[in-house]
Amino acid sequence: MTETLMSAADRWKPLTELLQALLERIAVEVPGCLGAALTVSHGDRPPRVLATAGVAEHLVPAQLARGGPVALAAATGEPVTTDDLFGDPRWPELTRDAVFADIRYEAVRGAVAFPGYWDDSGAFVLSATLDRPPGAGPLAILRRFEKLTEMTLVVAETATAGDPDQMLELLASRAAIEQAKGVIMAVRRCPPDEAWQTLRRTSQEFNVKVRELAVALVEHVGGGVAAQPEGTPEIRPGAAAHHAAERLWTAFTAK
Repeated sequence: MTETLMSAADRWKPLTELLQALLERIAVEVPGCLGAALTVSHGDRPPRVLATAGVAEHLVPAQLARGGPVALAAATGEPVTTDDLFGDPRWPELTRDAVFADIRYEAVRGAVAFPGYWDDSGAFVLSATLDRPPGAGPLAILRRFEKLTEMTLVVAETATAGDPDQMLELLASRAAIEQAKGVIMAVRRCPPDEAWQTLRRTSQEFNVKVRELAVALVEHVGGGVAAQPEGTPEIRPGAAAHHAAERLWTAFTAK
């Protein structure tokens, strides 16, 4: 579905304008921000740049090609920060000269990248490039924009997919995942992004779809069939998903 998003960003002006406004708002709120970007990926496909503002137009494609906070956040699903973008040993191929052939942009110092998800296999990374070390503030600001970004991508997918069944399947997946995240947040007392990471890691460990794991977890905790939105395709978790949910819940509740 990433191809749908990429083509939508090229031809659907409201989406382009909305993404640009989102990044510009981030740039205003993050102290010392020189640019912001949004990258997306789906399944095993590599991340691609969906929208940029400021210096991120040059920096983010370079990070995807040579390594950097955006590429690392996309690969690990964990937030990434650096005080020295061009001197960080985690990505030795990302140098100032490699990115800026004609202009050096001496102001570039730190960077932050915050990953998120909009369906069971669709991921994104919000990032910001700074003229200073980031500290904790910029990452917290990106976290505040996570839900808005997620919903923007969901709306874009459903509005441009052109396939009603695909749209309903996406909506059903979102509902299931949100229920399961709520269960995990309640028992673990953790933020939404940590709950989502827990679902993702468990689905990968047991080789089951996230949406099936989500429904199975809600059913395991509730002791009955999980309620699903009317008019959407029913998600029926198999034995493997139920087993994964049981193991996950045991890990939560074991003393």
